Amino acid sequence: MNVLRLACVTGLLALAAQVNAESTDHAGMPVDAAPLADAAMDAAAAPAADATAESKPAEPTPLQSVQTRWAEIKYSLPEDQRADAFEQLVESIRAARQQADSVDLQIWEGIVLASQAGAQGGLGALSLVKAARAEFEQAIQRDARALAGSAYVSLGSLYYQVPGWPIGFGDDDKAEQLLKQGLAIDPDGIDANFFYGDFLLDQKRWQDAETALTHALDAAPRPGRALADSGRRQEIQTALQSVRKHLASR
Repeated sequence: MNVLRLACVTGLLALAAQVNAESTDHAGMPVDAAPLADAAMDAAAAPAADATAESKPAEPTPLQSVQTRWAEIKYSLPEDQRADAFEQLVESIRAARQQADSVDLQIWEGIVLASQAGAQGGLGALSLVKAARAEFEQAIQRDARALAGSAYVSLGSLYYQVPGWPIGFGDDDKAEQLLKQGLAIDPDGIDANFFYGDFLLDQKRWQDAETALTHALDAAPRPGRALADSGRRQEIQTALQSVRKHLASR
């Protein structure tokens, strides 16, 4: 059982127990140049200043900052620190959206909320994934192709990882439909293929899962997302090991 599903189940079982008990009694510091002594010094310093300006890397966009921080939390931070860090990142995204909202940031708010749910567990997990679902659904209405169809992929991943009724809103048929819509937009993407492969693994469709996961492993690196790609590839390798173990035992 994956982490998000386990978190939701654990939280809801705890809530059910609580209700039952109550019945018997859930993301260029301007360097102040020192005054120059004379025009000659000014002229001599100018070329060096220009070279420094040209070599200085561009400031990351709010989206890039969110993506970088998410990867740091998910793949580098100790597990017991991730839930709080994801919560702080959600607040940063909401602050950024107040300044300049975009569908890309909305999708990433949903991604971070879902990640927080998986890290946090307990009674709040289901409310977090419901909030994530709402962000993805709204993002699809705004621009379904944004971030190469990431809203479809992320929403589809929720539908197969969250338990079904009466515990949650999980639905494997809807999950597959959404994941395929994401794949239609980004057929060679690492995330689109990984999550579809992981869904197929969950469904015990071993051969199809191996195909999708192998394709995910072959995906081209994403610029500026080395840590995220490295972490995702490790997840793909783990999933492939499980799939191939089952295929070998048939």
